[in-house]
Amino acid sequence: MKQTTKQNVMSNLIWRFAERSGAQLVGFIVSVVLARILSPNDYGTVALITIFTTIFQVFVDSGLGNSLIQKKDADDIDFSTVFYTNILFCIVLYLIIFFSAPAIANFYGNNELILLTRVLGITILISGVKNIQQAYVSKNMMFKKFFFSTLFGTITAAIVGILMALNGCGVWALVAQQLVNLTIDTMILWITVKWRPKLVFSFMRLRGLFSYGWKLMVSSLIETAYNDIRQLVIGKFYSSSDLAYYNKAKQFPNLITNNINTSIDSVLLPTMSKEQENRERVKAMTRKSIKTSVYVMAPLMMGLAFCGNNIVSLILTDKWLPCVPFLIIFCITYLFQPIHTANLNAIKAMGRSDLFLKLEIMKKIVGIILLIITMKISVMAMAYSLLVSNVLGQIINTWPNKKLLNYSYLQQLKDILPSIILAVIMGTIVYCWNFLNLGIIITLILQVISGGIIYILGTIIFKIDTFNFVLDTLKGFRK
Repeated sequence: MKQTTKQNVMSNLIWRFAERSGAQLVGFIVSVVLARILSPNDYGTVALITIFTTIFQVFVDSGLGNSLIQKKDADDIDFSTVFYTNILFCIVLYLIIFFSAPAIANFYGNNELILLTRVLGITILISGVKNIQQAYVSKNMMFKKFFFSTLFGTITAAIVGILMALNGCGVWALVAQQLVNLTIDTMILWITVKWRPKLVFSFMRLRGLFSYGWKLMVSSLIETAYNDIRQLVIGKFYSSSDLAYYNKAKQFPNLITNNINTSIDSVLLPTMSKEQENRERVKAMTRKSIKTSVYVMAPLMMGLAFCGNNIVSLILTDKWLPCVPFLIIFCITYLFQPIHTANLNAIKAMGRSDLFLKLEIMKKIVGIILLIITMKISVMAMAYSLLVSNVLGQIINTWPNKKLLNYSYLQQLKDILPSIILAVIMGTIVYCWNFLNLGIIITLILQVISGGIIYILGTIIFKIDTFNFVLDTLKGFRK
């Protein structure tokens, strides 16, 4: 039985990883093409609006959807109740953003944002239709469905975005890309997933789901608003180009983080929820998740940080080089993301959404204080404050699990320290290729090849056991 469960988890993890990797790869290629066609100012303009739509999106994607996943005996009445609630809620949210568009444009002193905001806000309505299907797929561990819907949506949106950019549509190419992507993704998901809402509604069920979900929604809202507030400040007090460099720097490490961390995150919550009474099993899952994620992410993040100048210059051209210092900071920040993800999923799986909310409030108070201190200094100072708050956030997130799972922050650091030290050594060595002045392409090729060899040899020499687990996983996938 355990073997079957393990195979099911690994199968869904691989499908989720394949879906994220495919979407991120296509999205990355498209962003490179668009970055060469469009200006940093175009990206900055869309980023100004995305700050607000992302916050509104939290109301749709968080809370009730997670409640359905966490609830062991969720049935059609639960799903249908949440579906109708979501649709109504999304209509209200869109009306708010529609009528707030002039105020947003006035805040930035740019009337062009009125129409852009109203059009991009349509994504809120589409997400309301998609959200419950996502929850159903996650609840029933059917992540293969995500692969096809996401891939087709991403590819179609890529074609539309590039064609519009080549025809001089500017920022509208970026807006259309987001709308088309979400629309196609939603349509395919509704075609491939057989669940349909029934003509039933229960206020009692809604109240029960909401009692758990509202804490997660508020937590996610705090997290999103906190992450976006830096962009809001940059957009207000600095130039749109500064905002574009800041956002573009996140894109590279995000490409890696979303593929690995999001895949594990999606599978971990429903899996842990099924084992929520067995603390030892949840602890084992948490530990394995942290060790494996960091082992895979560490060389990628450190490699990206040490090779950042060459990568940005080659892929995006020299006009984007000002984003490299931000890139290095984000690589270090995202390297520790698996600690946040695994610990928080363990807390959610055990039904402690109240504790989850308290942790978010504590972390954000610390982060806001650091932001206020640095916001008038420079954009770079704000980026460093994010790094510091991330380290403090790790300590806060792991604190409850010292008691709940008997798995402290120091134990977690001890588990991942070998991978991080090895990755830093690897990055330092591959950076030395820059001193030979062999040209960007040849240098990058040598850095990638030597980096991979150094990391694998170091893994064998220092006997990092996670390597065997990764190999076994890959062998199982091949079989």
